[in-house]
Amino acid sequence: MKGILGKKIGMTQVFASDGKLIPVTVVSVEPNVVMQVKTKETDGYTAIQLGFATKKEKHSTKPEMGHAKKANAAPKRFLKEIKGANGYELGEEIKCDIFEAGEVVDVTGTSKGKGFQGVIKRYNQSRGPMGHGSQYHRGVGSMGTLRPMRVFKGKKLPGHMGNETVTIQNLEIVAVDVEENIILIKGNIPGPKNSFVVIKSSVKHPGMKNKEEELISYVKEEVKTEENTEVEAEPVEETTEEVSE
Repeated sequence: MKGILGKKIGMTQVFASDGKLIPVTVVSVEPNVVMQVKTKETDGYTAIQLGFATKKEKHSTKPEMGHAKKANAAPKRFLKEIKGANGYELGEEIKCDIFEAGEVVDVTGTSKGKGFQGVIKRYNQSRGPMGHGSQYHRGVGSMGTLRPMRVFKGKKLPGHMGNETVTIQNLEIVAVDVEENIILIKGNIPGPKNSFVVIKSSVKHPGMKNKEEELISYVKEEVKTEENTEVEAEPVEETTEEVSE
């Protein structure tokens, strides 16, 4: 099991060499720091705690600074455990190159909050007739039969919608840019822009890797010219014409 923390930048699209358009989500993944290593002997299970997004000490508490000092790192804004990860040391940096294009991963994030919503938006239920004589338009509907004299648990009612931890499984990594610390993931992932996400190895298909897509690059390569270079002029042949009187 391996994983990394990142920030969702937004969505875009890339093109493959065969002309196929691929919608992707851009995730910024700056180097993560191993803040803590947990073992079965000390904690009862194997895991590592990763830290992402450095924050200033004046915005950190003393326990946070003491915890980061053990890893010889600055306090982090986002901490998350990756269970089952082995072979890491305290204070080690993890970069986006741990994943390759074509790998299948699971992405966890916090969904967008929708506030207090009714059953039509929350559960996609149908409304009643919109005529003036109808007394029922966007109501909840029947609360159940008369016999139990109560509403059963699990009844779909209006309430808070969104702002939940959501995991989307079996997403494919399209490309990994080590220089820019960016991972392109096929499809959408939960959460708004600039929200934190966790990218981990797939639980249902561990170690699975699809065929890597050959992407088209539209970046023009600049030709560097050396300054102060003398260009030798080509020799010119002198020709003389004879004038006849």
